[in-house]
Amino acid sequence: MPLENQSRSQSAIEFAQQAEALGQYKLDEENDQTVSTQAVEAKFITAQDPVIITADGGRLPSVPLAEALKLNRLRDKLEGRDPQTQGGINYPTRKAKDGTIHGVVPPSNPKLRQSTDADAPLRRAVASAKTNPLFPPLPMYGPPRLMHHVQYRLFRLSSAILSFLFLLVIILGAIFTSAPIACRRVWRELTRKDPYKDRIFYDREQEQAAVRSEKEKAWIRRREATQSTSPKSSETLEKGYSSRSSTPSSEEFIPTEGGPDRLVCDIRYYARRVGLDCEIYQVETEDGFVLELFHLYNPLTTKPRPSSEREALSPDVFTDKTAANIQDLKDRQYPVLLIHGLLQSAGAYCCSDETSLAFYLAKSGLDVWLGNNRCGFHPKHTLLSPNDPRMWAWNIRQMGVLDLPALISRVLHETRFPRLALVAHSQGTTQTLVALAKEQRPDLGPRISLVCLLAPAAYAGPLIGKMYFKFMRIISPGMFRALFGIHAFIPFMMSMHSILPGQIYGFMGYRVFSFLFNWTDARWDRGLRDRFFQFSPVYVSAESMRWWLGRECFATQKCILATREEGRIEDAEDEQLGRGECALDDSPEAVEERRNYAWYDNRVPPMAIWVGGSDHLVDGRRLLRRFERGREPYVNVVHSKIIPEYEHLDVLWAMDAIDQVGKEVLENIWKTIPADVKEVCRIPKGCERHKSAAGGADERDDL
Repeated sequence: MPLENQSRSQSAIEFAQQAEALGQYKLDEENDQTVSTQAVEAKFITAQDPVIITADGGRLPSVPLAEALKLNRLRDKLEGRDPQTQGGINYPTRKAKDGTIHGVVPPSNPKLRQSTDADAPLRRAVASAKTNPLFPPLPMYGPPRLMHHVQYRLFRLSSAILSFLFLLVIILGAIFTSAPIACRRVWRELTRKDPYKDRIFYDREQEQAAVRSEKEKAWIRRREATQSTSPKSSETLEKGYSSRSSTPSSEEFIPTEGGPDRLVCDIRYYARRVGLDCEIYQVETEDGFVLELFHLYNPLTTKPRPSSEREALSPDVFTDKTAANIQDLKDRQYPVLLIHGLLQSAGAYCCSDETSLAFYLAKSGLDVWLGNNRCGFHPKHTLLSPNDPRMWAWNIRQMGVLDLPALISRVLHETRFPRLALVAHSQGTTQTLVALAKEQRPDLGPRISLVCLLAPAAYAGPLIGKMYFKFMRIISPGMFRALFGIHAFIPFMMSMHSILPGQIYGFMGYRVFSFLFNWTDARWDRGLRDRFFQFSPVYVSAESMRWWLGRECFATQKCILATREEGRIEDAEDEQLGRGECALDDSPEAVEERRNYAWYDNRVPPMAIWVGGSDHLVDGRRLLRRFERGREPYVNVVHSKIIPEYEHLDVLWAMDAIDQVGKEVLENIWKTIPADVKEVCRIPKGCERHKSAAGGADERDDL
């Protein structure tokens, strides 16, 4: 056999072996239903995110870079192509002050090296085993095999027992620390004193409780009245017209649900209680996950889309080039996408009745969309089942560079607007700040007119030093997986969610999370507290929790985009500035140096930031200080506010959150809308007097 044929045969064998190792099933497990699930190519979404394309056109989540590059090199060799001639899109690396390279580490061979300012073929991006100290490589799990099944079952067994014991310790700790509070309240009741009299918003809570009670009674009375009248009257009530004699105007919101709160995990139910409604879109990410995207609308003025139009579209994002003509947006509501925090869902924005941020923005005149990250309440992938550990091999970076673009792309596709506003809370701010970094997915920036960061989780707060968090930080990655598994993080919590009555689950949820994160309900409407915890926790991967709390990542580095050593360098600089030993250097050379070390480039959108002054979970003040000290020359902070008394969740759930946060979010979204769009789209309530030019603050009496 000629040497060339032998080489080609060997390449074919090696490619087939690699294709099977990265495919969905082994060859002998495929059948007529599975078709061919072998890997044929690694498609690079970014230089750090290869997605496996299978022979039947499916997509499998990210695999280690070395394995993806090997597949592509073997395919090139088999097809007689020179790998060095293949092009692609490059996302640049970022060098930090301590010498750390963030992104794919440039190889030593100059011919193969990625550049920070020039496009280099992704197929030539020869990555080191560890591409970034902040985002260690994810574990690789191949197609199901007998030994794999045994291994996965052992992990499930060990994690089921050990994580349950871990959760039991947390529950006991919550009960123990709650005992003194309960005793004080019992004593006050025995002495005929109101145990809640000293609450911050006591009078307002009493008023709101009375209003809810009256609404419940009125709803029941109308129900009873319509049962004795014609079916037509009952049908009118269901449509939201209540007992009115004429069709409501377009400015009204008529509830179509009422009565006592059933404490359900359903955004649509709570939207209907305030006169709105909700439709659910399916969104496919570039690595095959299916996300839920909620859209709020007024049922009296808007018809929901047919379910066929709300199915998942192509997973390739930002491919639709048919953006609407600017005049087609006339009198349309400007879109805003809300992203939730860790262990939460989009319902966190919708559980405070009229003072819910999502409902407030919708009733003010914005087009509100609520995004959910991968897995959530309903884990779904186009190829994988929840039992497959490959479905859970992801962390915060995948949520940022894959989930967020998919959600934004779908909202822009449906609304036809060129940009949208983004509101994020806690972990939602993390995935946003990560995605916009210049070594991640900075092309996302031009799609966003404003990023509103609520309780931004960029730097760790003092709470990370608590005993149970320290324990999770000191154990090895292998021990972490033995304790919490390689699938979902403590799925027992979700089982309890489906078993326990809403009131008991809400009470336990508050006690456990209050114990873990040191927050209280002091500023919340206590009558709604059980409702807040109907929307959390959700399914998240054990790997994502390892990123937050494990020994290699956030808990150790104390920052999402900088190492601990970088933080020490910044601290030393800040101390010098604070003591007046030096001044901020604004020379062109100094500014250029700061640009080189900055997290973001000139594509980053404007930002507005709200920080809880009593938030011990994250350190929002430090992020503000980074911006104020000029370390991010391209970041335009259009609004910043520290609310001294606010804790981590108060930016969403405090009884005065709309006054402290919501109204300012609305105002800043409107101010930063592109001028040409602002001239034609609908003006939200309360923004009528602001100048039409983006960023302006003058009055406009002509509108």
